[in-house]
Amino acid sequence: MRGGVAEITFDNPPVNAITDAFMDALFAALDRAREDSEVRAVIIGSAISGRFCGGLDLPSFLRGAPADAHRIVGKIYARLSDLQFRLGKPSIAAINGAARGAGMSIAITCDVIIAADHATFGYPELDVGLLPAIHFCHLPQIVGRHRAFDLLFTGRAFDVQEAMSLGLVMRQAPEAELMNEARRYAATLASKSPALMRLGRDAFLRTAAAGYRERSEAAVDLVSTVFGMDDCKEGLAAFAEKRKPVWGQK
Repeated sequence: MRGGVAEITFDNPPVNAITDAFMDALFAALDRAREDSEVRAVIIGSAISGRFCGGLDLPSFLRGAPADAHRIVGKIYARLSDLQFRLGKPSIAAINGAARGAGMSIAITCDVIIAADHATFGYPELDVGLLPAIHFCHLPQIVGRHRAFDLLFTGRAFDVQEAMSLGLVMRQAPEAELMNEARRYAATLASKSPALMRLGRDAFLRTAAAGYRERSEAAVDLVSTVFGMDDCKEGLAAFAEKRKPVWGQK
């Protein structure tokens, strides 16, 4: 921690793929930041150049059971949002490269996203037999219904300039300056009254996230249902085998 700003750094090569252990470590770090009265702001970043988070560890997801899917997706969709809500201090995602799938789910729980000028984003879940269900809840509110549909259902990657134009990213910086930019911004927030920041942030999040708990639980159930479908099994197998999936007819 420096100047009241705590830094949480992902370091799970090669792409910071999300596992149960990954999420548990993130939860523990957020809990420590919440409980530490000296922490006034939090930055979440990556130690791997060009990679923020590639999303779920799909090979292990493929080997799991529906109950495993429900557990890990529940952590990403519901528990992480609860922890961020209760953090009581602002959080900043410093995106230094590729953010995909569940990596986007982590980033979007932060209050602000700052990205490197070569960062890329995307929701490729449909291409591997899954659904980006949690983003059905909040992405239309950020970018509008039609643009959200495009991003979520084509799965296309998009760059930081488009992300800024859509309102997903607040500002950009060269990768070499990204963390310094995030630290400068975090220092500005950390200089405010912690009591007023907590009170105001809580009110802001309650207003912005009205009904989110119900919608996130529905999204967890949807992904768990998808996990039992043949096209999901085919998509995950195709990803693991580095081939194009052969989808069913229905």
